[in-house]
Amino acid sequence: MYFEHATAIWRDFPELAPGALFAGGISGEVRPDTRIEAFAAVAASRLAASSEAELPEIQAWRRAFSRMGLKPTQYRCASESLLRRFRKEGALPRIHPLIDVCNAVSLAFAIPVAVFDVAEVTGFLEVRHAVGDETYLSFSGETEHPEPGEVIFADGAGRAHARRWSNRQSRQSAVSDTTRSVLVVAEALHASAALDVGRLMTALAGELSALWSVDPKPVTLSASSPRFDF
Repeated sequence: MYFEHATAIWRDFPELAPGALFAGGISGEVRPDTRIEAFAAVAASRLAASSEAELPEIQAWRRAFSRMGLKPTQYRCASESLLRRFRKEGALPRIHPLIDVCNAVSLAFAIPVAVFDVAEVTGFLEVRHAVGDETYLSFSGETEHPEPGEVIFADGAGRAHARRWSNRQSRQSAVSDTTRSVLVVAEALHASAALDVGRLMTALAGELSALWSVDPKPVTLSASSPRFDF
């Protein structure tokens, strides 16, 4: 199985800096509360100085959404949505220990982090432009078809595991109590994206190692080395 971005994505967004890691042995039986609080404190400090919309990481994604023909305040990248909710409510809802940790790391770095249950992914996962016949399972249980040209995470069975790039993930491969192996992807577009994504992936690998006693090997990807085999 592998993960990569299509050539057209690198062509249209040469500033892209992705990171990925694979981890097995995941369960919902750990308690990451203190670790989540540490990352949340970093986010709170950043938000005390400026709103999420002013952060360079978020501004870069807003520009990307505009280039894709999307209204940035209607379709927000995942990290902006998390930061916005955190600023308003002071905390995020707990979903699953792994998701909670990834959300906390995403808050601290203001970078979208997606987590996929690899048991629900067929063959590979590729970030590419939609043809229009792919199927997407929403969290409400409805099946949708992405618009042709929309940036999606697609697998070998023609299923879209995320729509509008970093905006909305599918229910199909969402982490659940039965999840054991995951692919984690972080993507950024701002000026220091490569450095920050590397730092994020190192921090996240450390959290997974401490909480689940696993040994994930994070990688950073580029146009010259776009594929992650796992």
